[in-house]
Amino acid sequence: MDAAVSQLIDLALAEDIGPGDVTSTYFVPADRRSRAYINAREDGVLAGTEVAAEVFRRVSDEIEVRVMLEDGSKVSHGALVIEVSGPSRAILTAERTALNFLQRLSGVATLTSRFVKAVSGTDARILDTRKTTPGWRLLEKAAVLAGGGTNHRMGLYDRAMVKDNHLVAEGKLEYLQQAIVALKKDHPDVGVELEADHLEQVKDFLSLTGVDYILLDNMTLGELREAVQMRKGASPSLEASGGVNLTTVRGIAETGVDYISVGAVTHSAVGLDLGLDFVEEK
Repeated sequence: MDAAVSQLIDLALAEDIGPGDVTSTYFVPADRRSRAYINAREDGVLAGTEVAAEVFRRVSDEIEVRVMLEDGSKVSHGALVIEVSGPSRAILTAERTALNFLQRLSGVATLTSRFVKAVSGTDARILDTRKTTPGWRLLEKAAVLAGGGTNHRMGLYDRAMVKDNHLVAEGKLEYLQQAIVALKKDHPDVGVELEADHLEQVKDFLSLTGVDYILLDNMTLGELREAVQMRKGASPSLEASGGVNLTTVRGIAETGVDYISVGAVTHSAVGLDLGLDFVEEK
């Protein structure tokens, strides 16, 4: 369990429980023990199962947790995902926080899987972006992987991405080349990506050395195809961005680009409908 994720779980529990769960304390006998299952109430792809399990364990070490379906599993209505047993009060106290993590992350995985399915049969891969919930980036990017997608950079430190605002500050080709050389010298493992808004920029960027990716921003399908032809080889990789949705993504993939970045898989994913139900012990 990553330290940042562990801290996030503690913050979420503190936010929900506060000084104490008054409902469970006053309305559930202290000695009552139960068994319950988290189940799927709609079709989708799971993510966040281990985080949800950790929430229950964090509330009480008396809760026994069994993850029945792992991240990346496809589920249909009624599928059993996680089994918990132990003190009824503790299970009820942990329920909402566990479901919040699991529903949100499974929603990201599910939406990602739909984009991946839409481009199947092409060579294009679906990328996430940095448009993530603050503090949740590691979890949401893991959910993208569970849905079959590919992670873009994690942050500002692991890939240089020179966008239009950077180019406004200083966008001369000579300066760009000098900056790329300097970066590669100091950080040889850090990739370099340049954003192009039009084909003339693509032509200019292809003349530079050390460029690993070119981002083709808001280009038409015709422009994307032309950019692929201009490259005349396998590198640098070409990434399409802008105007991407489940209706347009197939056409974009068929232009021959290598990657398609989709901010929606994290910023617009709807939580997967999951619920926890207690089982009456006979």
